Amino acid sequence: MVPMKGKSEITVGNRLAGGRGLAQGPVIDAEAAWKQVLARDAAAAFFYAVTTTGVFCRPSCTSRRPRRENVRFFSSTEAARVAGFRACKRCNPETAADGGALQKVRAHIEVNLDRAVPLVELGRVAGLSPFTVQRLFKRELGVSPLQYQRALRAGRLRGALKQGGNVTDAIYEAGFGSSSRAYEGSGLGMTPAKFAQGGRGEEIGYTTARSPFGWLVVGATGRGLCWLALGETAAEAEASLRTEFPQAALRRDPSLSGLVEAAVGVVVEAGARSGKELTLDLRGTAFQLRVWQALRGIPRGETRSYSQLARELGDPKATRAVARACATNRVALVVPCHRVVGASGALTGYRWGVERKRLLLDAESRKG
Repeated sequence: MVPMKGKSEITVGNRLAGGRGLAQGPVIDAEAAWKQVLARDAAAAFFYAVTTTGVFCRPSCTSRRPRRENVRFFSSTEAARVAGFRACKRCNPETAADGGALQKVRAHIEVNLDRAVPLVELGRVAGLSPFTVQRLFKRELGVSPLQYQRALRAGRLRGALKQGGNVTDAIYEAGFGSSSRAYEGSGLGMTPAKFAQGGRGEEIGYTTARSPFGWLVVGATGRGLCWLALGETAAEAEASLRTEFPQAALRRDPSLSGLVEAAVGVVVEAGARSGKELTLDLRGTAFQLRVWQALRGIPRGETRSYSQLARELGDPKATRAVARACATNRVALVVPCHRVVGASGALTGYRWGVERKRLLLDAESRKG
């Protein structure tokens, strides 16, 4: 048992469980905090831990109230964790607290796209350590804060370029300091000027090949695989690439056949690593990138509904947006949007045909 101090105020630290040192933090009025615990005050901005159970909770938790002498108070879930306590499974204090912290971090990034936002600054905004911010962000969104900021900038830049705006103005309005930075950080796979011209002057290597699921075409820039589509014929598959990059210089490159084999292996080979070893040149909005990242995390032989995927992304109301992101996937098989089905299990729509989706899922259901 860790005895409580007799003073009416205690810090979030006191000596850590097991004598591992001191944790610093703001001062909490222990007596006032205890009254909030007794009242199950949902607005209370602290957490309490019980030394006899080793669990920490939100003051609004519906669990049986502990004895006063067994309670310690903390200003953050991180401080409670450091002190050796684990989160209550009934009130899920980390989920509730982290969700608010995540929204603060996202909002701060979104209003500061025109400059670098260091993790230390994000930590101050969220009331967490820089390491915790990084870990929380990657856990919930699948990308780091820096990658999220770049994706937002890229989405803004793509939108401006597609509307025919001035390239230089679009670059600076999107938050990039120069055209070179826009090229490096936008994920366009080409310079902004070339993107605005439908890939004019950009060289994309490609090859077509027959597969168990129809003809495949793969296209790759110097940054990685940027297009993988299916078709009934080689010509149909190749035409999809030309439609996506109407002004690019397309060069047939048989050496890219390895990309075809790797993509097919994602579906037909048990134990395949979901194509994660492939270098991808993905282009999309921040939300699309999150969805595509989540798709790559669905194991071979399993499926998710659009609503399930939305919940996993932390946005249950985004079912339609998830469906749209799946429909705009540019890299079939490797980003396995075929693993997403309707809530009833129906195969629903698929960019490359529902029957082909059925073939893919049947192939993945086999053990071999």
